[in-house]
Amino acid sequence: MSQTPDSAVRAYIDTHRAAFLDDLAEWLRIPSVSAQPEHADDVERSARWLASALAETGFPVTEVWPTPGAPAVFAEWPSEDPDAPVVLVYGHHDVQPAALADGWHTEPFEPVVKDDRMYGRGAADDKGQVFFHTLGVRAHLAATGAAAPAVHLKLLIEGEEESGSTNFRALVEAEAARLAADVVIVSDTGMWSENTPTVCTGMRGIADCEIELNGPDQDIHSGAFGGAVPNPATVAARLVAALHDADERVTVPGFYDNIAVLTDAERALIAELPFDEAEWLRTAKSHAASGEAGYSTLERVWARPTAEVNGIGGGYQGPGGKTIVPASAQLKLSFRLVSGQDPYEVQKAVTDWVAARVPDGIRHSIVWGAPTRPCLTPLDHPALRSVVRAMGRAFGEKIRFTREGGSGPAADLQDVLGAPVLFLGISVPSDGWHSPNEKVELDLLLKGVETTAYLWSDLAENWKPASASAPTAG
Repeated sequence: MSQTPDSAVRAYIDTHRAAFLDDLAEWLRIPSVSAQPEHADDVERSARWLASALAETGFPVTEVWPTPGAPAVFAEWPSEDPDAPVVLVYGHHDVQPAALADGWHTEPFEPVVKDDRMYGRGAADDKGQVFFHTLGVRAHLAATGAAAPAVHLKLLIEGEEESGSTNFRALVEAEAARLAADVVIVSDTGMWSENTPTVCTGMRGIADCEIELNGPDQDIHSGAFGGAVPNPATVAARLVAALHDADERVTVPGFYDNIAVLTDAERALIAELPFDEAEWLRTAKSHAASGEAGYSTLERVWARPTAEVNGIGGGYQGPGGKTIVPASAQLKLSFRLVSGQDPYEVQKAVTDWVAARVPDGIRHSIVWGAPTRPCLTPLDHPALRSVVRAMGRAFGEKIRFTREGGSGPAADLQDVLGAPVLFLGISVPSDGWHSPNEKVELDLLLKGVETTAYLWSDLAENWKPASASAPTAG
């Protein structure tokens, strides 16, 4: 158990709470919307603001790293212990577009505090969850009386996450030596609910493609030619129909090879969560649950790979009839991947599967998007145990475990740096990421501060990775 005094941490946070929230509000006023070119200067300004704030926090190294797109921010604070773990914290400082006309009750880039919540674009996703690390490390130092963190602490705060992280992997590869770490902590995630604090232990990867099917050189008369030439729309329908079997398992050969199978212990942990399927369906705006046989709804969206038809088109779509054999048809498919699956192997398997089912007379092409690898934290990893202990101290109750069904760039850090990825977030579903009236619960935000104040000492005291070595600042 870490010896960082709880009372000293809480007293420091209480004393500096108002200034911390004022600074966060100042940052939220910068409309760092990476997806809109007219805000490019604002994204640059956001990066400079954060670098300055991190320098004021005490980080001896703070740098703005340019990319062909939006800039990232790097910061580093070496520990005085050369054998301390090296921790890299990931987050992002860009935000989703927002305008009052979208349904906001207040100006999205003029933060408002009401009912112990801060409303504003980026309050939860992700500026609030990045910024709690600044007060957290200061509370850690104040409570321990140390001049530097108990771990070698690095931050990489991306500027393009909300627009696809286009340049992120190349940046990580180029700066891999400086980003080297024993563990990566992602603070761009959330908890189950206000009353059920949780740690996320995995995110799925993704591989997505567009398939173009071409038959006749132009639309042709279905009476004169139909039934005698291949129809690309029919081929598209057959591909979709063949994608799953009767148990909703993906039929692509090799798709399930090497996947991490849920253990009984992991399934029991998922079953502990207070899941209301009816409420979940209302949130999904859906009328029934469905999916791979033998798995619960949460297991399906968190821990099983999937294939989805995102779009299908071809032929005449206007009013009335038009009796043709269409010249072309299109499919958009995406595959969510779990630990053990390689996106590039999945791409090849799907490409081969499609080629084997396209008949003579149909030309086809497949264009793949940039893949994202899955990541999964082993439940027995010592760093995860430290996160759970630190959160337990901050929240004063048992910490449970979740996964996330979506995908993110954190897997690139795991892949390039060879370091396990852990998740530390305090956002809750009601925070409304990407929606009007995004907010963060201030009590939970300060629990995030408190968690990090305990975490660095706990990691240093309970984990001595063999690869740890003191980096040199600068």
